[in-house]
Amino acid sequence: MAIHSTAVIDPRAEIHAEVEIGPYVVVDGPVRIQRGTRIMAHAYLTGWTEVGEDNEIHPGAVLGDAPQDRAYQGEESYLRIGDHNIFREYVQVHRGTAKGSSTVIGSHNFLMAGSHVGHNCKLGDHIVLANSALLGGYVEVGDRAFISGNCVVHQFVRVGELSLMRGLSGASRDVPPYAIVDWQHRVRGVNSVGLKRAGFDERRIREVKEAFRILFRKGRNLSLAVKEIEAKENNSADVLALLEFIKSSPRGVCFGA
Repeated sequence: MAIHSTAVIDPRAEIHAEVEIGPYVVVDGPVRIQRGTRIMAHAYLTGWTEVGEDNEIHPGAVLGDAPQDRAYQGEESYLRIGDHNIFREYVQVHRGTAKGSSTVIGSHNFLMAGSHVGHNCKLGDHIVLANSALLGGYVEVGDRAFISGNCVVHQFVRVGELSLMRGLSGASRDVPPYAIVDWQHRVRGVNSVGLKRAGFDERRIREVKEAFRILFRKGRNLSLAVKEIEAKENNSADVLALLEFIKSSPRGVCFGA
């Protein structure tokens, strides 16, 4: 274990022998850190936080501090982090609010400088939060979503897999899977580049684009547009997943231009 002499480590912490801890790092509380994780200068890990393997935590990051929620009364709640994540400078991730609840970060995510993940958020895998992206409490983000710089996501919103929020955009409605969204929850098109990178072939992308045309380009009532697509035979699994996301949305989804 490589722990700098200026680091402050709580005796309750459980740290694997192959963890690297830099100058002036503070590990405060029953934090658990798994093999291969590197924690750089002035980072702060606290609370009931569990960090998986091979994570990279940059200077000034704060992981597992108390939620920014007036309802929180000091109960034991958790931050659970998977493997191979990168937390850049001054990222903040808070643990859950209610007793026994958790904020969850999956694996292979990249949280850029100044981004914020509020209490009880659930992030999947291979997600990018660009600089100063802000997630309110209870936000859920699907795999391979890209949330650009200075985006704001309202509490309880779901951001679908393989979606892209352009810089400076906001969402108080659910962001559909595969969508490009900008301004205030406006669907502008399909994240074709993201789909290609995820291995979608031209047929799959074409089917998603046709569904988006009916849902967000024809100016129809969204529930009627969903029924129009459902009436078709042989809808692909991608389209069915998109429809299920829309139908299960308690807040409503972003709308077309």
